[in-house]
Amino acid sequence: MNITEKTDEELLALARPLWLDLVKYSNEGKYGDFAKNFSSSLARNLDQVAAGHQFAQSELARNLSEEVDSLGTIRRGEHVTVLYRQRSTKKPGEWLGRLVLGYEDGKVRIFGASIF
Repeated sequence: MNITEKTDEELLALARPLWLDLVKYSNEGKYGDFAKNFSSSLARNLDQVAAGHQFAQSELARNLSEEVDSLGTIRRGEHVTVLYRQRSTKKPGEWLGRLVLGYEDGKVRIFGASIF
């Protein structure tokens, strides 16, 4: 089954624990745990030194709130993007979280993740 064939409810149920793991491990600065559900292509293309620097230097990346709101899904090709309203525990305001999911070797994997 292509992930784009899942309902929004099914996608949100798959995505939420993955997003909350990213939030948790970003706050803790644990890059290995942060990347554990990445697709092989994403893991290969991420610069671990730059990611480690971001964890160490970014006030936002180390203070993400676990209170997030799902804003919707976007389907394209073999991937789904789930959008979140993300907040910080230290910085006022809201950010847009983006989580790109797809299948790799029969498992749902993260093909992209960012906060704008």
